Parts: sequence; C-alpha cells; structure tokens
Amino acid sequence: MRGNSTTTYGAVTKSFHWLIALLIITMIPLGIYANGLPYDTGEALAFKAQMFSIHKTLGVFIFFTALARIAWAISQSKPALLNADKRLEAMLAELVHWTLYAALVLVPLTGWIHHAATTGFAPIWWPFGQGLPFVPKDDSFAHIFASLHIVFERVLAISIILHVAGALKHHFIDRDITLKRMLPGTTEPDSVPEQHRSALPIIGAVGAYMLALVVGVNLGLFAATEQDSVPRLAAVESGWTVQDGTLAITVRQLGSDVEGSFADWTAAINFTEEPDANGVYGDVEVQVAIGSLSLGSVTAQAMGPDFFDAQTHDTAVFKADILEDGLTYTANGTLTLKGMEVPVNLPFSLQIDGDTAVMQGQTRLNRTSFNIGETYPDESSVGFDVAVTVNLTATRN
Repeated sequence: MRGNSTTTYGAVTKSFHWLIALLIITMIPLGIYANGLPYDTGEALAFKAQMFSIHKTLGVFIFFTALARIAWAISQSKPALLNADKRLEAMLAELVHWTLYAALVLVPLTGWIHHAATTGFAPIWWPFGQGLPFVPKDDSFAHIFASLHIVFERVLAISIILHVAGALKHHFIDRDITLKRMLPGTTEPDSVPEQHRSALPIIGAVGAYMLALVVGVNLGLFAATEQDSVPRLAAVESGWTVQDGTLAITVRQLGSDVEGSFADWTAAINFTEEPDANGVYGDVEVQVAIGSLSLGSVTAQAMGPDFFDAQTHDTAVFKADILEDGLTYTANGTLTLKGMEVPVNLPFSLQIDGDTAVMQGQTRLNRTSFNIGETYPDESSVGFDVAVTVNLTATRN
C-alpha cells in the first residue's frame, strides 16, 4: 500500500519519514564538525569549505524533501492516534509533530537565506546559483537569518528528542503499535479510540517558536556583531568633506570573488584645481578602522592574526600626494597596514561641479606585501591579488 489509510501509514509516508530522519542524523553532526574545523592553512580551509558545502547542499535537499513530505501528508488520510483517549498526551504529541514539521522547513530555509545574503567560503553544490530572489547581499540581514537558523536548529533538536522519546514510550511502556506502523510492512491496530481534533496543537507549536525567539533574543543571538560595534574614528580636518562614499575590497577565495567593505573610514582631503610648482594638486590622508570590515562569510577569518590581525593593528593609514596622470589623477603615496608600509598608487577619475566633487578610483594590492595570509603561501585557497575600490562624493569647505 503506497498511500495512508485511516489506521496505517503507506510506503510513501514511511519512505519520506526515514529518508528525512537519515538526512537529519547526518546533517546535525556534520554541521557541528564543520563549524569546529580549523582554517589555519590552505588545505584546512579547503576541507572546511568542502564540509560546509556538503552541509548546505544536504540542507537544500532536506528543504525540498520536507515540502514534498508535507504536501503528501496533506493529500493523505491521517492514521488514527492510538492514544487519543489520553487527551493531554495526544495533544502534546500533535504539538511536537507540528513543531517538527515546521522545523524541517525553517531550519534549512533560514540557513539558505543566510548563505544567499552573504558571499564567499562554501558554495551549494548545484547548478542554480547561490543567490535567492529578494534576498540582498547584506551582512546585517545575513546575521539575522544566521541567528534564526541557530534558534530553529535548537527547536528541531528538542522536537526530535521528544518525538523519539514518545515513540519509545509507545513501544516499551504502552506496548502499542505506534512505532511499528512506521516500519516496513502493514500492521493494523486491534482497535482505535475515538479521535478528537483540535487547533490547540498548532497554536502550541506557534507558541513554542515564539518562546524560542524570545530566548534567542535574551541570549543575545540577534545583537550586533563585534564588527557592528567597533568604535568609530574621530572626525578629521579637511579641505573637502566627504558626504557619502564606499571603500570596498574584493578578494579571491577558493575560486570565487568575495566582496566586502569598510564601514568606518575618514579622509582628510586637500585638493586644488591648480598644481603647485612641483605639479602636486594637494594631498590626502585616509584612516581606516580595520574592525569595521564586513567580508561576507569570511569576516571573522579576515580579522584573525594571520590576516588583518585587527586586535593588534586596528587602523590602516594611506598618505599620498595628488598628481595628474594624463586625463585623470593619481594618489601616489604609502599604505601602512599591519605594521608594514608599502608604496601604493591609486589612479582615480574626478568630476568637479562647483563645490561638489565626485571621485572614483581603483587599485590592486598584493596581500603578501603586508604579511597577510602567510600560512596560505599559494593562491589555491586565497588569491594574492586584492582589488580596492573607492567611490566618494565630497563638498568643498
């Protein structure tokens, strides 16, 4: 029998049940294992990414399998509860069932949204891309769904424990065939008690999720990340005031571009349309708060000692003279980063309309020049080249 009856589960329902059980038993330990893996070398990073890719790919498969399981359940008769005469026990069992169904969808979905909202590290192994419609690439958005993923994971784990405990109680204490009905073969109960249908289990499941979210908030899971709370740099005196702009970087990791930006930086700009006797149009000093960097899923790794070492070197400084370079300009100077001072040339375009200037520039740096990523001596995991892009609008003081 492939479909359900009023007293037994069919082969399709049993197959869905045990397939999802096998996937969950695989997923939870794999996620814990992958999260604890080191990434201090290129080989370690590649292996960690591989484990997370398996975890994410299985998660997407679970999501669609759970949807199919729910759709099948809706289309089928619901076998009678064998403990329906124990009203409270039956209601709690239904509550756990609804909570578990929801978790099978919410856990992979929130993980998938978190993945789509960030960049880098471990891709999903399928041909349909890494993004999702209406999901922006935004670290704050990703942080919310990462926190939801954690909360719903706990709900899933508790639901599974209660579900298994209930099945074992039926088998060893009540000695009924509730567990046997989900095993291969057809087992009919001798009799079934009168059934009582109620919306209370669904309401209870919703309440369980609301309670889980309250607990998550109180535990600080949704609080601002460490990068969000980095002290801001003090304002600087400048001939031009930056009204808005971005300071972004792009790195290559495991064959994919990872884009990020610094939320906190200042620019002391002194620029005149006419050069001095040495052909210098002015100068610029940019200070960058390293801890304000958001770099997708690898932000924490980037802050570590082997990379930016934000705890020891919290600020980078770029000092340069502004020179003409054909039809454009260039900021020619030095960048001090992680204790290393390296010559840097930043070509940029400049449009001035009255007292408003719009500047766009890009340069490329070699991470090895700043002793960044020394345990990644080749480009198999992390590329040497780092693209730096600056866009800003400033007004003359």
